[in-house]
Amino acid sequence: MWPARRVVGETFLSLALALSGVGAGLLDDENAAVAVGVGLLAGLLSLLRRGLPASVLLAAAAGSAPFFGFAPLLLVVAWSAGRRIDGLGRACGVFALAYGLALGLTAAWESHASLPLLAVAGMFILVAIVVPGLAGRYWSQRRTLTDTLHEYNAQLLRERAMIVGQARMLERQRIAQDMHDSLGHQLALIAVHTGALEVDRALTDQQREAVGVLREASVAAMHELRDVVGVLRDGADATPAAGAPQGGDDPGAPSRGVAGIDDLAETSRKAGTAVEIRRSGEVRPLATTADHAAYRVVQEGLTNAHKHAPGASISIGLRYEPDSLVVEVANGPVAAPSGVASGGQGLTGLAERARLVGGMVHAGPTADGGFRLAGVLPYTSPGDARKTFVAPQDDFRAQSPAGPGGEAGPVIEWNGLPKELARAVNRTKRGNGIAIGCGVAALIGVVLVIAVVVGVVFLVREADKAMIEPAQYEAVKIGQSERSVRDALPHGDSFMNTGPGAGAPPEPDGSTCLTLLSSEIGSSLDADPVFRFCFKDGKLIEKKSFEAT
Repeated sequence: MWPARRVVGETFLSLALALSGVGAGLLDDENAAVAVGVGLLAGLLSLLRRGLPASVLLAAAAGSAPFFGFAPLLLVVAWSAGRRIDGLGRACGVFALAYGLALGLTAAWESHASLPLLAVAGMFILVAIVVPGLAGRYWSQRRTLTDTLHEYNAQLLRERAMIVGQARMLERQRIAQDMHDSLGHQLALIAVHTGALEVDRALTDQQREAVGVLREASVAAMHELRDVVGVLRDGADATPAAGAPQGGDDPGAPSRGVAGIDDLAETSRKAGTAVEIRRSGEVRPLATTADHAAYRVVQEGLTNAHKHAPGASISIGLRYEPDSLVVEVANGPVAAPSGVASGGQGLTGLAERARLVGGMVHAGPTADGGFRLAGVLPYTSPGDARKTFVAPQDDFRAQSPAGPGGEAGPVIEWNGLPKELARAVNRTKRGNGIAIGCGVAALIGVVLVIAVVVGVVFLVREADKAMIEPAQYEAVKIGQSERSVRDALPHGDSFMNTGPGAGAPPEPDGSTCLTLLSSEIGSSLDADPVFRFCFKDGKLIEKKSFEAT
């Protein structure tokens, strides 16, 4: 089934060719019924040119000889046939047959056919058939090769992305191994030593409580390190699916979702900071990655508050909106800044994490001199929530226009080209490529330019042989000798001079007449002004001016 746009276009083109055929037929003095019939047939043939390009081209070439109404159709079907006839040999054969058919029927149809007339007709038929066919064929080959090269380039980009992804995975594995060997050992030592200090009887209760906080922090850091190492090593999000324990395989591990925010606040309270949690709205479950992002927003906000505003009060807000969860961490003003430098890497990573789940993060100072970190996280993450490392949404370089975005095609083997490109290259090697098409088109163009120049010169010379100005007619007087009159006028031996035509007055008895065309335009399209000079006994006995059809 054709799309609606193509149906409308084909219908409009068919009507345009039908009307053009009727108009061209009426200009050629054809009968009105014949002109309408030719126009209707031209419109019908235009609808068949896609399915039967060769047959429609031959029919239009044959019909253009007796009926001028097929001339507009011939240009269109020649272009279409050049695009759709497969094979260089078959296309050359069809176009040669169409050219010969049009020229042969033109010679048979014209009653006053001559060699110069056939030469001019052959030139115009060549322009009407061969030039549109070459243009259509070149356009089709260029478009096919361009589309194939676009697809080839898209496949190369996808393969390059795969290679980059593999290199990134290897680098992640190396980083994961280094983190496991170095940080894991140090955190284990911290946990062991803090556990030993916690049971030391020489410490006071307050000191034991502080050591307990350190031990819990080291244990939580070990769980975090294990999950990060899993992400780097496996290349997938280490956050568990819904229903699984939030801390990994260990049920006693701290939660890293919204449920673990209370533990974060309690840890900060044990460090001597006043932390308040405010909740509003109806609690709704979040996607796994969004739940983890909410935890990270609170964790980053508390970390920044402890670093840059020690001793300031902290408020945590969880506001459940109809479409998203708004997480806020704000700290009050501090009398003396801590002076700790900040690289901004934490907020940058947090913003990227929120973007991956379809949310956003905002950070900035408050009106009272404090600082506020807020995140807006949707309840449902876009796409596959299990994917952590994805490209930005506006990266369409490796997407093929032939299919949906991100749909990968077959991987290219380096020992050969893609099937479509290989076929195009093979066609080029067989002589059906763009280089040969351009060469042939250039050669035909040069020949046509030469033919047009020669044709224009030929027509001018033929017009000089067959036409005179009205002033020349007036200058000739009755009674002049035949020789002097013929020396002053063209001899009239031209294919353009077809005789007096219908409507000419009778010639004087026993006389010989010279008929020439006037350079002026007649009173109608089918009437030509004619000058006739009749001679008898070596003298001009009559000259007449009239219009003949």
